[in-house]
Amino acid sequence: MNIEDYNYELPQNFIAQSPLKNRSDSKLMILNKITGEIEHTQFWNIKNYLKKGDVLVLNDTKVLPARLMGEKLDTQAKIEILLLKNIEDDIWECLGKPGKRLHLGTKIKFNDELIGEVIEKLADGIIKVQFHYHGIFLEIIERIGLMPLPPYIHESLKDNNRYQTVYAKYLGSAAAPTAGLHFTKELLEELKDMGVIICYVTLHVGLGTFRPVEVENIKEHHMHTEYYEMKQEVADILNKAKNENRNIYAVGTTSTRVLETVMNKYHEFRSCSGNTDIFIYPGYQFLAIDGLITNFHLPKSTLLMLVSALSKREYILNAYEIAKQNNYRFFSFGDAMFIK
Repeated sequence: MNIEDYNYELPQNFIAQSPLKNRSDSKLMILNKITGEIEHTQFWNIKNYLKKGDVLVLNDTKVLPARLMGEKLDTQAKIEILLLKNIEDDIWECLGKPGKRLHLGTKIKFNDELIGEVIEKLADGIIKVQFHYHGIFLEIIERIGLMPLPPYIHESLKDNNRYQTVYAKYLGSAAAPTAGLHFTKELLEELKDMGVIICYVTLHVGLGTFRPVEVENIKEHHMHTEYYEMKQEVADILNKAKNENRNIYAVGTTSTRVLETVMNKYHEFRSCSGNTDIFIYPGYQFLAIDGLITNFHLPKSTLLMLVSALSKREYILNAYEIAKQNNYRFFSFGDAMFIK
């Protein structure tokens, strides 16, 4: 349970800085979670590893272009605000830069339609901002906001849609559910035609996803919370699959968090919503999923611990070393792994 058990070396050149031209051309590593055996293929070939009756669960959250550039009303000093979470009405938890210029009562103008006012300062550089605007808030944000790319991506994104899944629907994430970025509409149709059942849950991804675990004993880590939702029709599909011993595969750690949260809470799938702070690490017994499609994760991250719980830590770290030997691309715009 020591944090160093989830550390590995990753030279910068392995971190994907931009998406591939074609989403499904990513490399795909198949990892047998029981034996640790590995195969290499392309993502579009995932259909050869799925069969009729398998259920694929995707996260249909949509990334909010949450980076807002503005200036202080009194001094015109440049300010950057990152929307994290909607608290109530027009009040949001945000990160603000530079923090030393942001005090209680500071007003920030973003354009003629939108002004923010700092109403509270919290821990870890987080502030509460109340927004005043003309029109519809989310429409303004979609118009003027920039995509909140992870801090390890240094290239600018030419097309905002490449940091959205092709099935993104419900606006609210501070980051993309990146395992889903490999799917094209055509590939999803092919899978449906094969008899693979595709359904959707929602989890709005928070920036806590990118924060490394900083405590030595991972059990002492304080997990971030994220909003999730499952609809009844999806619960019915999943319960039927579970009763018939058919495979349920999550696309991404975010979908996994929803499915495992619901099963832990109710011992079945059901229509529900709420906030989850589930922390999955080795020793956890999975109740909901049989396998996981995911990307390659940061050292010392809760996501690396989650995938280690599904297989074995040794198998995962070995797979990551083999991925480097085979020039896989890591993190958000990187290649994929199917643990089954």
